[in-house]
Amino acid sequence: MTTIARSASPESNLATTVAAETIHYQVVHWITGRFRIRIPRLGVDAEYGARLLYIVGTLPAVTTARINPPARSLVVEYNPKLFGEALATVQGQIFESIQVAANPDLPVLAAEKAAPATESHEINYWERLGLSALGLGLSLGSLMGLPIPGYVIASVVIAGAMPVFKRAWDALQEEKQLTIDFLDGLAIALHTMQGHYFAPSFMLGLVEGGEVIRDLTARGSERANLNLLDCLGKTAFVERDGVEVEVEVKDIVEGDRVVVYPGDQIPVDGIVLRGTGLIDQCKLTGESVPVTRSEGMEVFASTLLVDGQLVILAERVGNNTRAGVIVGLMQAAPVHDTRIENYAAAVANRAVIPTLAIGTGVGLLSGDLNRAIALLTLDLGTGIRVSVPTTILSALTYAAQHGVLIRSGRAIEKLAQIDTIVFDKTGTLTQGHAGVTDIKVMDPRFSAEDILSMAASAEQGLTHPVAEAIVRHARETNVPLYDCEDWEYRVGLGVVTKVRGVDLRVGSRRMMDQENICLNELNERFPDLNSGRASLVYIAGDGHLIGVILYSDPMRNESPEVIRELKGAGITPHMLTGDVGRVARAVAKDLGIAPQNIYAEAFPEKKVEVVRSLHDSGKVVAFCGDGINDSAALAYADVSISFAGATDIARETADVVLMEDDLRGLTLAIRIAKQAMEIVWQNTAIVAIPNIGALLSGIFFALDPILAVVINNGTAILAELNGLRPLTGPGGALPLPPVKDTKEFLAEWEATHPEHPVQHIPPQHRSV
Repeated sequence: MTTIARSASPESNLATTVAAETIHYQVVHWITGRFRIRIPRLGVDAEYGARLLYIVGTLPAVTTARINPPARSLVVEYNPKLFGEALATVQGQIFESIQVAANPDLPVLAAEKAAPATESHEINYWERLGLSALGLGLSLGSLMGLPIPGYVIASVVIAGAMPVFKRAWDALQEEKQLTIDFLDGLAIALHTMQGHYFAPSFMLGLVEGGEVIRDLTARGSERANLNLLDCLGKTAFVERDGVEVEVEVKDIVEGDRVVVYPGDQIPVDGIVLRGTGLIDQCKLTGESVPVTRSEGMEVFASTLLVDGQLVILAERVGNNTRAGVIVGLMQAAPVHDTRIENYAAAVANRAVIPTLAIGTGVGLLSGDLNRAIALLTLDLGTGIRVSVPTTILSALTYAAQHGVLIRSGRAIEKLAQIDTIVFDKTGTLTQGHAGVTDIKVMDPRFSAEDILSMAASAEQGLTHPVAEAIVRHARETNVPLYDCEDWEYRVGLGVVTKVRGVDLRVGSRRMMDQENICLNELNERFPDLNSGRASLVYIAGDGHLIGVILYSDPMRNESPEVIRELKGAGITPHMLTGDVGRVARAVAKDLGIAPQNIYAEAFPEKKVEVVRSLHDSGKVVAFCGDGINDSAALAYADVSISFAGATDIARETADVVLMEDDLRGLTLAIRIAKQAMEIVWQNTAIVAIPNIGALLSGIFFALDPILAVVINNGTAILAELNGLRPLTGPGGALPLPPVKDTKEFLAEWEATHPEHPVQHIPPQHRSV
């Protein structure tokens, strides 16, 4: 049995301890109507979070509940009137829920709750294909001798062909152009008038089937409504008339004093009036390490307060914040047609008038309507219009099965063409979180392991990324951790404590200055410490510096390989980052990115400017990023790439989403796209060569209409079968992401996550 300390509710004088069997937690914030509980397990076990969210959501007095994984916290909003005098009872229910949710056999899961109905954009297959399939069946029945009246078959065929006639009419009215639909409609009508039902119904089935397949590859042409406030909480706390009240975020006005608690996103741009906090700005500015903000300093909306408490004077709200400007830039970007380019229109439509003229001329000169119909049947559009979307859909399917979501056919086209790719650094080329890189010893009485052990002992229990990195590194290297005496955390500075009899100060240079710790010897012995990509944590013992821990945002393991393969494929990599030039240059050097292709301290407007400049110079540009600060550049790129774990706005803006959080998915996507486009042009040749050959033969010799249908539709079927090849996967030099077997994965997990046993593997990884 473990006793867990928690803060008391201001609304009650309940005891400050609660019994817990397995799940540790701490109440970090509680006011009327709202409280936050920090539960470390929420950061590593999404399934536990889903169960907990469901259980808490069923409590009568709870109005809303949400989980903030980065802050490892549960936020509960409740109706104080419903709590009444039963507050203690309901508190007990919530604390009990934290333990109950740990049961993996619990039958109630958030996923099992009935989800609200969402708007459906599914294709009505019966409406689109039913009549053409019925016409084909009736015509086959007639050929087999069944007594089916001809007018019945003709009616079904003509009714099924109405979409073809409508598209032809719309093109004639709106574009003043005869399209392939006009040729198809004319051939269907003439065949039917002659009493030949099989050929037109077969043609109709292929035409409409191709249209449906093509529509399946389309991404909606309207962008999702990306409201800035959707990225924030729905409510916030403001001080009005000396009282802290909860208001809707949209109701905050300039001049309000906004109160922000640990784990909350800051809802406004403004100046800190009171308090000191550690803020994660990674998703907005690209900075990989959290920053300290105190009185008089500026903070921005959509950044996360990791620790501390702030009172902020709101200077800009809503769409006037820096994040709001980013959304505006993104929405102002050109909206490309996400439906694949209609190769039938591009290639076959140009042949409509010549084919129509040739068919009419041959019919008039020979006096044989069948010869004219045969020539009209030999269009290029049917085969291309069927095979192209089949190829694209096959490529999309294979990509999705291998962890890459490509949203549209247009994205495949552009991926196959890119010659330049711009990467955001933080979270894209790097891992997006701090990691220990080195330890410098200043006192010969201590080893590097001693320095790490004392620092990790002092930092354990803290939730900010640097502390977690130090503790994680200590556990990975099997360094022992010790109990602390007189422990004190100073927000923005570090920790003051005593470990193994040593009076420790673990923190920033600012803490060392305040504690009068001399750093001259460090600067003399290691003059290059401040010139690389690493940042420093200072460790002082008994009044003097005993060591320094270097940390940085480590590179993704696959990044150098991906950059090398892209360069080998003739694609030039560029790097944009909000980090300082020193860090950017060091990362780029390690990756092999040319110095002239580095853009440091780049705010969102600069990122858009770089992408547009490259595009205007004639490059086909891809942009790969994951933060709010990347969304505008993503929208302006020819093709945009992000990760499943990216911010909502970046993920929604992206044309390609790497679901496995592995940058090698990008090289896979490029291979898939190149193969798909090669097959598209192969299919164009498969369709065009036989049809053009038959067309030329039909000018000089009589060509039976049925034979024309066989040639035309036979090549279409052959091309469509060829269009299924992407389902077998692409070849080429760019490597597929390796698939780990179960033993390999579990061994790696145990080595890198000793604090979280195998049973805590996140659900998204359990499929292996």
